[in-house]
Amino acid sequence: MGKNIKWGLFVIFVFIFVIAGCGNGQTEQNQGSTQNNTAEGNQKPVVLKIGASTTPHAEILAYIKPALAAEGVDLQITEYADYPLQNQALAEGTIDANFFQHIQYMEQFEAERNVDFDILTRVHIEPMGIYSEKLNRLDDLKDGAQVSIPNDATNGGRALLLLQTAGLIQLKDDVGNAATVRDITENPKNLKIVELEAPMIPRSLDSVDLAVLNTNYALEAGMNPKEDALVYEGSETPYVNIVAIRAGEGNNETLQKLNDALLTDDVRKFIEDTFKGAVIPVF
Repeated sequence: MGKNIKWGLFVIFVFIFVIAGCGNGQTEQNQGSTQNNTAEGNQKPVVLKIGASTTPHAEILAYIKPALAAEGVDLQITEYADYPLQNQALAEGTIDANFFQHIQYMEQFEAERNVDFDILTRVHIEPMGIYSEKLNRLDDLKDGAQVSIPNDATNGGRALLLLQTAGLIQLKDDVGNAATVRDITENPKNLKIVELEAPMIPRSLDSVDLAVLNTNYALEAGMNPKEDALVYEGSETPYVNIVAIRAGEGNNETLQKLNDALLTDDVRKFIEDTFKGAVIPVF
């Protein structure tokens, strides 16, 4: 074989080798990029479990769910009808946070059950109201009328304070939201106070003359305190609804994302537009 032919074959061989090497390098690089993209695409969102009352709390949480999903958080909402079960679930670790209660209720539960919670954030106020299906005004209330109120310590005391504000009863001085029926000092209409589980009170409306309702249960029953209550608390009420978490977990990155998603102008507008004054943002 001539030298020229040998040299030509050598050049062709080298050329093919170089091209193949470049091709393999590019393929490996592309494969690495694909693997990285696949890994990023398959990254699982962080699950955040939160308990809530059906309305307005679960509705507000459902509204921010897409925003949290964009931050890599899968917000899983469990609705509860019973107040104590939510705090029990939080204490036991079944959920990571809950959104249903005001500060006073949380503090009472902590004292009674020897658990320790923290406030992640303050969200809104729900004015408690006095409702009736039998009366159009309090002046028509007859002697011996029946009035249903919540039977838990803080909401029961809150209801009695509202009845006092309405001029129906008088309580001992400075008793505050710790008031019980035993603290009534004046009852000019001889009202019969019926203490019921808070979720049961809307069902009592047809059998009592007045019912003192938490707004979340009023909303579930299709009532708004501004439109349907004979008397309701003002925006100055101290009963602010909060997101509660276990003590010491406030710096958790995922919980902070929940906090940030709640406290936005967009959420404030959603609350105001949706609940028409029955729920008042405090942020």
